[in-house]
Amino acid sequence: MASATQGPRRVGQWLYLKPECIEEYKKCHAEAWPEVLEQIKDSNIRDYSIYLSLSPRPTLFASFKYVGDSFDADMTRMAANPKVQGWWRMTDGMQESPVENATGSASGPGWWGQTEEVFHVD
Repeated sequence: MASATQGPRRVGQWLYLKPECIEEYKKCHAEAWPEVLEQIKDSNIRDYSIYLSLSPRPTLFASFKYVGDSFDADMTRMAANPKVQGWWRMTDGMQESPVENATGSASGPGWWGQTEEVFHVD
């Protein structure tokens, strides 16, 4: 998805949410684990949002700004955090990846479908 060294950029990702998990997903994000939030910040991610669309199928869209210089290294560090691994185990069970043969967030950036930015204005 990204080169080993890359400066600031915006990232968009998407995946499906299991219909029976909508309220549970909202609740766990309303009470996000402080260690996970700290790791997100320490991994040079800013302005992170997740949006939910219910129609035609529950779909999540995530967007964030990456402000570091080594995306791959920062994501590897995030994936090594035991609290993040626990968070992913919990949330992955509520999600369905659009990526063929994806096995979970811990398997890399392939769990969420990737997007291409085609327009932006500040």
